[in-house]
Amino acid sequence: MNIALIGYGKMGKTIEQIAISRGHKISLIVDKDNLHDLTPENLKHTDVAIEFTNPESAVANLTRCFEAGVPVVCGTTGWLHDKPHVEKVCAELGGGFIYASNFSLGVNIFFEINKLLARLIGNHPQYEVSITEVHHTAKLDAPSGTAITLAQQVLAEVPNKSRWVNQHSNNPEDLVIHSLRIDPAPGTHTVTYSSEVDDIEIKHTAHNRSGFALGAVLAAEFLAGKKGMYTMREVLGM
Repeated sequence: MNIALIGYGKMGKTIEQIAISRGHKISLIVDKDNLHDLTPENLKHTDVAIEFTNPESAVANLTRCFEAGVPVVCGTTGWLHDKPHVEKVCAELGGGFIYASNFSLGVNIFFEINKLLARLIGNHPQYEVSITEVHHTAKLDAPSGTAITLAQQVLAEVPNKSRWVNQHSNNPEDLVIHSLRIDPAPGTHTVTYSSEVDDIEIKHTAHNRSGFALGAVLAAEFLAGKKGMYTMREVLGM
């Protein structure tokens, strides 16, 4: 399979290593210094693109892939206010698309546990829920996309919470996400339910980028040759 890498930072380089180890070829590498190379001509021998860049360029990158008829896996976070527009463009152009706030197998299992715990505890208002996420200082967005996904899952199941906020709040309807930026830290996410008598806590800690990169390659293998929009639940058969 021929893969185009859009974004060639630490994550892009790790994806490259894993893709090659699984027998794939890198047909195109586009980074901030050669964005002009993301053209239909350069993408014509590409089976699928993997996009890990930044919130400012993600939408344009995804659109160019759809216009070139190349399905794209996107792991960039911080641009989700434009996601309805991107999905509309994908559908209109008959594209293939997978977005995930986190591609790690472990994190996607963690998501399922988070939903179950929120459902079990949702009608017990004596528990106050909060989320803490820790990442390296080079991470551009806060809160992390993973933390936002966790928060959205909690909000769907806990009636006394109406929105998430990324700051201290005295409003009991607010679900507080604490964002910490510490080096080195590939990523830690903790969901805590606290009451006067006990705490319940679930936690995922990434040791390196390999888990995220492998998940992105698995998503690319799943998406190649397909049209439509999918999630990691379908990729992983959950």
